[in-house]
Amino acid sequence: MSEKNNKNIRDFLIRDFQPKDYEQVDLLWKETGLGSSFRGDNLQVILNTISNGGKMLILEEKCSGTIAGTSWLTNDFRRIYLHHFCIKPEFQNKGLSHFLCNKCIKFAKEKKMQIKLEVHKNNIIAESLYKKHGFTYLGDYNLYIIRNYSNIKL
Repeated sequence: MSEKNNKNIRDFLIRDFQPKDYEQVDLLWKETGLGSSFRGDNLQVILNTISNGGKMLILEEKCSGTIAGTSWLTNDFRRIYLHHFCIKPEFQNKGLSHFLCNKCIKFAKEKKMQIKLEVHKNNIIAESLYKKHGFTYLGDYNLYIIRNYSNIKL
């Protein structure tokens, strides 16, 4: 990493999420296309996942207190899932994604659990980042989800 990027990284810290962060996090997720109300990414869900062995990492610019990135790690007691990994656009291309990704991997390693993520097939930059950090492609899986149960008859 260049000296310029190292200097920039020293201007940031990674810390645990606090409930007062939610408003800024929600705006960041909307700005980067990661979140909205239909996904159920609200404060209570975040706090529930943290209380169940997960973690939300906040990348913060020290001088301004601006939340520059997030990484939401959930735990199903079999593996860690990496969600909502993002860097605010004006802070991209400074090596911060590597800084944050390393903290995610460290958390999973300390838990002695596998770490898994999903990345959109068109997100080449994210794929490159994850491959550089040792993530491997699992195969040609199709993903399915139920977000709304109102039309489901049991």
